[in-house]
Amino acid sequence: MAEILKEHIYVVPLRDVKRSPRWKRCNTAIKDIRSFLVQHMKSEDIKLDSTINEKVWEHGSGKPPRKIRIRAMKFEDGQVQAELAEE
Repeated sequence: MAEILKEHIYVVPLRDVKRSPRWKRCNTAIKDIRSFLVQHMKSEDIKLDSTINEKVWEHGSGKPPRKIRIRAMKFEDGQVQAELAEE
């Protein structure tokens, strides 16, 4: 396994998903999480854990959470893996 270069816990705001139709809001939230990590971790290779997806889709497609806590790890090969941070 590659060595971890950088590890952060981020609180990703998802309040801007209201710009999309109600039935698409969770899809938009996942795209927003991915773009947030691309910007902050400086990598295009993002792998999201299934726990993030389950948390976003918890209340259905129209009601994603307002914010989500994510633990992101960047490896020496440039890949970023993200999972739901324990609370």
